[in-house]
Amino acid sequence: MDSAYWIVAGLLASFYLYAGTLKVIRDRDQLRPMMAWVYRVPLPVVRTLGTLEVLGAAGLVLPPLTGIAPFLAGVAAIGFVLLQAGAIAVHLTGGDRRIALNLGLTVAAAVAVWLSTGL
Repeated sequence: MDSAYWIVAGLLASFYLYAGTLKVIRDRDQLRPMMAWVYRVPLPVVRTLGTLEVLGAAGLVLPPLTGIAPFLAGVAAIGFVLLQAGAIAVHLTGGDRRIALNLGLTVAAAVAVWLSTGL
């Protein structure tokens, strides 16, 4: 189970580190081709989401890696499940039906929650 966690957590952390960093450093026009919803949400909210994604990525990896409060990995994964639930709602209320990536990330984060209980 340990290696399964690291595979899932590593993939999730890589994705969220990349996506979160983009949300923090790029402006709306640069984000628009990848994230059509950015014009419906205030820019400070986009920046906050990006910051939370970067912190969550660190939360998936650092606690189990250092052995300090490894339960925080499960908390970070739960945070990503909740984040994706909100993302799906934003997509659907904006008329965007492309939520396959969000569903996949939700499932991966839920698997990370389950696998983190064995750490």
